[in-house]
Amino acid sequence: MRTILIVEDTPSEMALISHYLREFGYAVISAETGKEAMSKAIAQTPDVILTDVVMPGMSGFELCRGLKKHPATKKVPIIICSSKNLEIDRLWGMKQGADAYITKPFTQEQLIRVLRSVEANRFV
Repeated sequence: MRTILIVEDTPSEMALISHYLREFGYAVISAETGKEAMSKAIAQTPDVILTDVVMPGMSGFELCRGLKKHPATKKVPIIICSSKNLEIDRLWGMKQGADAYITKPFTQEQLIRVLRSVEANRFV
């Protein structure tokens, strides 16, 4: 079973994304802050990390940079999932090391399509 770390500080968003992923057979690890996510990612090495951008303490962009610098997580695909929908936000996210960027709101199908895309590219 593939494991996804979801980093989301809004409980309703966390519940929805978790539901979407579990329906497709993914195991879910959750974190509410970037600091918590960093610890869990290093300790549990998920297959993919899905992170929000706007969070207390550490932004998703900062988290992405930190994960890509750490030896244990540098090859784990990261999907930024944000309501920040400007092209500059997407470009900045990709520059921080994200493998994909999806904007809220999104459908279950859109999320799974992006997830499968980064999973397929992980082994290319």
